[in-house]
Amino acid sequence: MTPGSNIPLSTARVTVDVAAPVRLDVSGLLLTADGKVRSDDDFIFYNQPSGPGVTYRSGGGTAPDAITVDTAALPPGIEKIVVTASPDAAGQTFQGVEPTATIRNATDNNVLATFTPPQLGSETALVVVEIYLRNGAWKARAVGQGYSNGLAGIATDFGVSVEEPAPAAPVAPPQPTMQPPVTPPAPPMSTPPAPQAPAAPPAPPAPPAPGAGKINLDKGRVSLQKNQTVSLVKGGRPLLSQVKMGLGWEPAYRGKDIDLDASVIAYGPQRNHIDSCYFGKLSILNGAIKHSGDNLTGEGGGDDETIVVDLGRIPQDATGLVFTVNSFSGQKFTEVAKAYCRLLDAATGEELVRFDLTTAEPQTGVLMAKMIRQFSGEWEMTAMGDFVKSRTVRGMVKPAAQSL
Repeated sequence: MTPGSNIPLSTARVTVDVAAPVRLDVSGLLLTADGKVRSDDDFIFYNQPSGPGVTYRSGGGTAPDAITVDTAALPPGIEKIVVTASPDAAGQTFQGVEPTATIRNATDNNVLATFTPPQLGSETALVVVEIYLRNGAWKARAVGQGYSNGLAGIATDFGVSVEEPAPAAPVAPPQPTMQPPVTPPAPPMSTPPAPQAPAAPPAPPAPPAPGAGKINLDKGRVSLQKNQTVSLVKGGRPLLSQVKMGLGWEPAYRGKDIDLDASVIAYGPQRNHIDSCYFGKLSILNGAIKHSGDNLTGEGGGDDETIVVDLGRIPQDATGLVFTVNSFSGQKFTEVAKAYCRLLDAATGEELVRFDLTTAEPQTGVLMAKMIRQFSGEWEMTAMGDFVKSRTVRGMVKPAAQSL
């Protein structure tokens, strides 16, 4: 997702977790139609982990904190839940820290969308995403609004009064007799102050869970797991050059030809379909995307079909690309072996990113990967591996749009 974009929610219960290289405190606020909380009971966080229809789950420092929203259990009059995040360490900003929010179906944990707010700097708190009611239907919107005055800035916007504690000394937690003078009692709607830093040094961050976090190309070739995202940035600069998406497969059973077709579908910022590049239309977007042509069997080594994408020539109104594979001959993907997609530098042939489709479902279409242009201009690729019922690219347009 990009800032301001939204998706419809197909389930009543969703979980939003926010992952980052540093530990974050994640919270949720229940808002009425006027954009305000009703009382401090509508602020859900580590010290008040449950409220009507909204619960908080701590990651314990080894996994992201999360907010779960049950839209069917929300009180009447609550029309929006905002999910916020702030660094756990006192005074730390988001400079150099890229948080990624993942919206999941709370029942089966399937990923519905991901969002990484672009161009963060001096912000010490963020409204990351919001779950909101519109015309009787619940949706999720990517926000990414930052505050340089921490939780207090968010609280002021949403009608909660927060008193910031005095900075803690960089030693063991102070004893009660060494506390600074106590400030006057907070108004009835005040919330507890942000948590103190732990006494013991925190353990090193655990490796991100599958699908969590975001990486770049600085360390060379990247092997993605399903739902993982790689930023096409190397040495701090966007990779604005020609890249080649290669797709390969082999028949799972000797002697049986399988005709898989690789395609790329281009979308605008409102998930509007712009054009599709496939074996029947080998060039789109004025030549910015070109297809190698159809492979009818999958025989032979290396990539069976390739699509060259000139990132620097993609028109500004094209912000999302979804790479798909269809079984035109009708066999299910359970009859296909060694299906993969990979991204290469078209000039040098260097493999940048690889995603192996290690599990298959008895379907005839798969959304392999998507590339989304960020507001900063850089492109991000996310491995998908989502199966759908479709033998042609035409049938992939709608599910691919829903994946953006």
